[in-house]
Amino acid sequence: MTTLPRTAHGSEQLRLLAMFRLAEGWSQQFVADFLGVSRRSIGRWRKRFRDGGEAGLETKPRCGRRAKLDPEQVELVLSWLDRSACEFGFATDRWTAPRVASVIQQLLGVAMNHRYLNDWLARRGVTPQMPQRQPRERNQALIDAWVRYQWPRIKKRPATCTPPLVLRTNPGSCWHR
Repeated sequence: MTTLPRTAHGSEQLRLLAMFRLAEGWSQQFVADFLGVSRRSIGRWRKRFRDGGEAGLETKPRCGRRAKLDPEQVELVLSWLDRSACEFGFATDRWTAPRVASVIQQLLGVAMNHRYLNDWLARRGVTPQMPQRQPRERNQALIDAWVRYQWPRIKKRPATCTPPLVLRTNPGSCWHR
């Protein structure tokens, strides 16, 4: 029995494979057993294929609420997260779900709940990150010079190789205090 992922694309591939097997002369029951589906499903798929060709085997769109953001808007929102939150008027660099919701509302006119946004962002591979803090006084050139010239002078030198000290004792003897 073959198990393909039960995604829309995987299901379409499964139906198409069933039609190829039937065209090769396999029986409906054998194809159903091979693919791990019912014989009745194979019959329905065969009818859809006869009526509509490969397009008849495509997955129908599911019911449900329409997405609030279209694909272009999704890409736009994700591009904002590559920039600093300060560019959008926030005091710190940290992006939070309420901040993202606020910017979406202001710039796109779409209201999204910040609690939903955490999951929405995670599904797109965005997880909350704390930006690394950097002191204002930090001078990278001075740090690099110190690491290059001072650190080698200060760090411990490897110990010189000397043979280890070996204490020989009589076998079976104990040390008592």
